[in-house]
Amino acid sequence: MFGLLKERRLFGDAFWALFGQLASAIALLAGTRVLTELVTPDIYGQVALLNGFVALGVTLFSYPFICAGMRLLPECLNKAERAAIYGVVASLTARATALAIGLLVLGGVTYSYFSHSDSWLFVLAGVLLMVTVRRELGIQLLIGERKQRGASLWQTSDSILRPLLAISLVWWGGQKAEWVLLGYIVASMVSNTVWSLALGVKPDKNKRPIITRNFRTDVWAYALPLIPMELIFWVNGLGDRYVIGYLMTAAEVGLYAATYMIINEAFNRSAMVLLRIFQPVYFQSCSQNRSKEGFRILWIWIGCVFALGIIGVSLVLITKDWVASMVLAKSYHSAVDLMPAIAIGCALHALGTVVAQPLLANKRTRMLLLGRLCGAVTAAISIPLMVKNFGLPGAAMANPIYFGVEALVLVMLAKPWRNICSENKYVIDQDDEEAISSRVTV
Repeated sequence: MFGLLKERRLFGDAFWALFGQLASAIALLAGTRVLTELVTPDIYGQVALLNGFVALGVTLFSYPFICAGMRLLPECLNKAERAAIYGVVASLTARATALAIGLLVLGGVTYSYFSHSDSWLFVLAGVLLMVTVRRELGIQLLIGERKQRGASLWQTSDSILRPLLAISLVWWGGQKAEWVLLGYIVASMVSNTVWSLALGVKPDKNKRPIITRNFRTDVWAYALPLIPMELIFWVNGLGDRYVIGYLMTAAEVGLYAATYMIINEAFNRSAMVLLRIFQPVYFQSCSQNRSKEGFRILWIWIGCVFALGIIGVSLVLITKDWVASMVLAKSYHSAVDLMPAIAIGCALHALGTVVAQPLLANKRTRMLLLGRLCGAVTAAISIPLMVKNFGLPGAAMANPIYFGVEALVLVMLAKPWRNICSENKYVIDQDDEEAISSRVTV
C-alpha cells in the first residue's frame, strides 16, 4: 500500500510538472513570436543583454541560498523547521539581492555616464531582478516540498503574464526596450503577490516551534561553494551573447538570443519536467538512507534525459526551418542554421546536470564546482575564438564544445554508476564539517 501511494504521488508530481513546463513553454513561444514581429533584432538584443544581467544577479547572489533551502527541506522534522528554513533562506536571499541590485544600478549609471546613454534601463533591470528572485524563491521552495501544483501554477501564470504585458506596452508605447522590461516587472509583481498570499507558509501559532538545528549555518555551508559555481553556470549559459555584442553588434545578439532561446527552452523545459519529478524524490531517498531506491531513480532519470537528447536533436535537424517560420518573425530567419549546434549543446548540458546529481545529493558542492569550472574555462577560450573566426555560427558551434567538456568532467567526478549514497557517508559528513568550520563570517 505504501509503495502504491508513493507511485500515485510520483505520477501526480509528473502531471503538474509537465503541465507547468508545457503551459509556460507555449506562452513563451507565442510571446516570442509576437514580440519579434513588433521589435527589431537590435531592440531584442538590448533586452537580451539586460536580461542576462538580471540572470547573473539571480544565479550568483540568490540561487545558491534557494538551492540550499530546497535541498534541506526534506530533512526538516516538522512544520516549524520548514518555516524556519523559509525564514533563513528568505533573509539571506533578500540581503544578497539588495547587494546585486546596488551593483547593477551603480554599474549601469557609470556605463551610461561614459557612453552618454539612458541609465533608466539599468534601474528597470534592477527592479526586474528583485521580482524575479521573489518568484524563484517561492517556486523552488514549493518544489522542495513536492508541492508541484502550486509551483506549476505560479510559474505558468508568470510565463503567460510576462509576454502578454510586454507586448501590450510595446503595442501602446512603441519599440522601446523599457516597455518590454516594464511589462516583465508588472507581470511578476502581480503573480508573486497572488501566489505568495495563496501558498505562503503559515506557521502554527498555537504550538511552540520545535527547532533542533542551526539552519543558517547549514544553508551557508551548502551555498558557499555554489556561489562561484553559479557564476560559472552564467558564463556557460549567457556569456556568449556578451562576446557577440562586443565583437559584433546588438542586432546579432538579438538574432542569436532569439534562436538560442527557442532551442534552449525546448530542451530546458523538457529536462526541467524530469528534474521536478525526480530530484525531490532522489534527494528524499538519499536523506532517508534509502540508497538502492535513490540509485534506481537516478538511472531512470539519466535514461530519460539521454533519450530526450537524442530525440530532440533529431527533431531539430528535421524541423528547424518549420520551427523558425512558426516561432520567429521573418527578419530573424537568417539564424536558422544555428539551431542544430545549439541543440547538441543543450542536450549535453542537460545530461551533465543529471549525472552530477549525486554530488548535490551528498552535499559535495565543492566537487561540483570543479566540474563547472572546467566547462567555464573551456567556454572562455572557445567562444571568443569561434566568434572571431566564424561569426554567429561559431558561437553556436562552441556550445557542444564547452558543455561536452563539462558533462565529461562531471561524469568522472560524480561516478553515477556507483551507489555513493551509502558508500561515501563518512566522507560527506567530513566535508560538511570542514565547510562549516572554514566558513568566513559575513
